[in-house]
Amino acid sequence: MTKLYKYFFRGLITILPVALTLYVLYIFLAWTETLALWVLRPLIGSFYLPGMGLVFGILCILAIGVLVSQPRVRRLLSIAELPLTNLPVVKSIYSSLKSFADYFSPGGQSDTQQVVVLRMPGHGLEIVGLVTRRSFADLPAGFLPGERVAVYLPMGYMIGGYTVFVPLEWVQPIAMSVEEAMRSSLIAWMARPGPAGAAGSSGQPPAA
Repeated sequence: MTKLYKYFFRGLITILPVALTLYVLYIFLAWTETLALWVLRPLIGSFYLPGMGLVFGILCILAIGVLVSQPRVRRLLSIAELPLTNLPVVKSIYSSLKSFADYFSPGGQSDTQQVVVLRMPGHGLEIVGLVTRRSFADLPAGFLPGERVAVYLPMGYMIGGYTVFVPLEWVQPIAMSVEEAMRSSLIAWMARPGPAGAAGSSGQPPAA
């Protein structure tokens, strides 16, 4: 009975991530298909091929990406964003979400944004974080002098964390991508270790 119990939960743990991933993808694809067909229905009538809505949605996203890459469209978009960036409460929510999305965009991560291990002198504690800025010229006066960096320390099992401003010599860059660090932090670093060297395979070692 104990072996059956062990086998059952081992099988459950194996299939659960796959099943949940496929379920989330199914919900997203079904929602995209329904929304796209709602737009296309007046144009195509009852004509329908499976996947048509999804293809239309992808093309629309690509078209939006091309448009917002144009300087004139970006200026118009910045004007359209004025209500969202000036209304109380709405401004805080929109600005935070936009900054978060810009950080993970293909061109949003510069060479100053990297994964590091934070070590305080005299302590054996190590914390993995993300360097988010090195220049403090645009921040108010009052920060301690010297070469310092801002390090974001993500928290496990929730969207949140702390940002600390520490001396540059307290941080040591490691060969890990931002995506890997965020994913590992989300599950409290409980993922089993893979083959040697696999942890940094998708990220390039940042410059010291």
